[in-house]
Amino acid sequence: MSDTGLQCVLVIDGSPDIHYIVGAQLKSERVSLLHAHGAEEGAALAAEHLPDLILLDLDMPDTDGMTLCAQLKADRTLADIPVIFLTGNMDVATKVKAFDMGAVDYVTKPFDAIELKARVRAALRTKRYHDLLTSKAQIDALTGLWNRGYLSDRLSSEVSVMAREASPVSVIMVDIDHFKSINDTHGHSFGDMVIQQVGESFVRSCRESDVVCRYGDDEFALILRNTSGASALALAERLCTDVAALEFSRGRQPVPVTASFGVATSDQFDDLAEVTAETLLGAADKALYSAKSQGRNRARGGQD
Repeated sequence: MSDTGLQCVLVIDGSPDIHYIVGAQLKSERVSLLHAHGAEEGAALAAEHLPDLILLDLDMPDTDGMTLCAQLKADRTLADIPVIFLTGNMDVATKVKAFDMGAVDYVTKPFDAIELKARVRAALRTKRYHDLLTSKAQIDALTGLWNRGYLSDRLSSEVSVMAREASPVSVIMVDIDHFKSINDTHGHSFGDMVIQQVGESFVRSCRESDVVCRYGDDEFALILRNTSGASALALAERLCTDVAALEFSRGRQPVPVTASFGVATSDQFDDLAEVTAETLLGAADKALYSAKSQGRNRARGGQD
């Protein structure tokens, strides 16, 4: 999806004429177009913008379309983007190979405008349905936050961005302190309310670019793009204060609620090749354990 809210189509073709024709024929469609004139440029634009559909020339001079399609499908962040091949001639064997490679359709040059629009519409409609189903499957029912499955996929994507752009990524792991005691003493409905309000406090204090997830029963995880360890720790300390300031009561009895925070950042690794979703989560979890062992209701960084 583009910044305009329109579905995004990336055209990868070596011919400027094809780009002009596709642009003219899709002008009336509610889509945003990106243009690449070679495989390397196309792969870079796909990784940066995550388009909703790729129109891919089968016969490019540098890297052929089949090879590029295989590369795209091998990248987990790009694998679900549908690909329609553009070709001047496509025999049966090539069609079979294209579909086996993961293409959803093909259009033969010269294009018929009605056919091109119809095939693009069908692919984009299917992609929209797929995104809706995926999104629903990745939302936590209690809090409305992203769930653990989404966290894993998104963090892997952010690590790829970090490696490509040399920008830091940080993770905050959170546990509500003594949550089992809260549940046992005041009941699960009260515990659910605590989880919801703690999650809401995180969303209020985070940037739109930050990702807030419910990681487990009373656990949360936050992904902070382009954020240093020092900035992430400062945010964690602010969130810690926010949680402690939330007011809960059972009848006239106030119920204090606090949380512990562990922070990890890609900056703390000597070798960036060691930075993965798993190593970042592991480092944040280790810092969280340190916060708990030092008395809870505090934030600790991986380098503390």
